Amino acid sequence: MFSELLRAFRNVPAGGRVPPGIRVYVVGDIHGRADLLATLHQAIERHARGAAPGTRKFLIYLGDYIDRGPGSRQVIDLLVKRPLAGFEPAYLKGNHEDVMLTFLEEENLGHDWLSFGGDSTVMSYGLRPPLSYTSKADVKALQRGLRTILPHSHRQFLTRLQLYTVVGSYLFVHAGIRPGVRLDQQSPRDLMWIREPFLRSRKDHGYVVVHGHTITDTPEIRSNRIGIDTGAYGSNVLTCMVLEGDRQEFLSTALADDISRTKVSSYR
Repeated sequence: MFSELLRAFRNVPAGGRVPPGIRVYVVGDIHGRADLLATLHQAIERHARGAAPGTRKFLIYLGDYIDRGPGSRQVIDLLVKRPLAGFEPAYLKGNHEDVMLTFLEEENLGHDWLSFGGDSTVMSYGLRPPLSYTSKADVKALQRGLRTILPHSHRQFLTRLQLYTVVGSYLFVHAGIRPGVRLDQQSPRDLMWIREPFLRSRKDHGYVVVHGHTITDTPEIRSNRIGIDTGAYGSNVLTCMVLEGDRQEFLSTALADDISRTKVSSYR
């Protein structure tokens, strides 16, 4: 199993290396852009044809599948019903999934989630957001409606998301980690929500941390971390990082409706 392999590699020191015979594809924050995800999946499939025979191909999604963009339901449908054949997937949990799951249980979060991009998610499931996000009755009704209409497979997908995963000397997580805290002692909130002090830290974390959550125009490459959230919902650029051996490569959508504009760049 993928998870068993990851456990075996968790003590490997940082250095930016994937074990032999493995290629890793890492997808940044999608935020309801099912069109971009479909385009990027085509690019990943095409790129993967160049892998050596017998190579294990891992596909890691860094979370924030929902909110802001118009197709949150469609994104989850794509991941649940049409996973890429020949890849071993790992789905991580972003802060937006965290808030949605909390809203399903606690309507007190209604205003926060709806104004945080949840209104787009609600509409993708065919529901209408309340006129007032502060109306307890309206938010409660919306909560009941979403509980009813949310497919079981979607609820199952959301509740089974992982907080992090590791391959070789890379740690994959949605937001980042708290510097100086052991991985097994990190709080779930930090893993899904942290920005500072993680972003400014120059510490050796024991891994090169690959994360999303914080938007940059292009992948942000540091000695101890690599950020690949390129703001897909507003920029039309959804980024995928490719790791093999000590090689780092990036695929990204330039335009949602033009697969020929997919960009490829390589770094060592």
